[in-house]
Amino acid sequence: MATPPENSANPNSREKILDVAEALFARQGFAGISMSDIALRVGLGKSSLFHHFSGKLELYAEVCERVLDRIGERVRPALEGSGDAPERLDVAIGLLCDTLAEHPNTARLLLRALVENELFPEADREQLEAANRAVAELVGALTTVLREGVQTGAFREVSLPDATQTVIGAVVLHFASGEVGEAILGEPIFSTKAVARRKREVTDFIHCALVQHSKLEGS
Repeated sequence: MATPPENSANPNSREKILDVAEALFARQGFAGISMSDIALRVGLGKSSLFHHFSGKLELYAEVCERVLDRIGERVRPALEGSGDAPERLDVAIGLLCDTLAEHPNTARLLLRALVENELFPEADREQLEAANRAVAELVGALTTVLREGVQTGAFREVSLPDATQTVIGAVVLHFASGEVGEAILGEPIFSTKAVARRKREVTDFIHCALVQHSKLEGS
């Protein structure tokens, strides 16, 4: 039987490209890979890659946007839902941990993106607008919960930007830490046991940092 011709317009090919590119960008960074590298790993000709994406920056931008949309779909409903601020924060932290654990490349990609977005020429950064907007929406939703907690007296007075950074960093850095993190833990970061423990540790740690001491003493 003859081999069917490569269908460069196949939506499944596009998803495979994004999956492979996400893993490569996470491990080697934007500058560390080429479109040829991605094409080779996907099993497409390089010219076929350009049927889907005009260049590496467009591909990188869509990878970042897809990752952030994936997180937003899980986490934002918890941040914007019902319940008091501590409850919503706990649920959101747990869901963020779950999402990063289910997609092991995501946390490292996000850390790289924080640096590499600053390296692109200003004219090219327009392609990153959707990803930057998704970051702003997630950060805004988290900051709103923290602000509400402070205003209602559930949380102590804190610097909202610093508290937001602390919550995000406590989760993302852990899942991005790779071999160093595993050496500290003494076990794989993404094991079921380690992920469950990380969720407990982060929520407990954040509670101790944010919740009013008087409320803890009276509980």
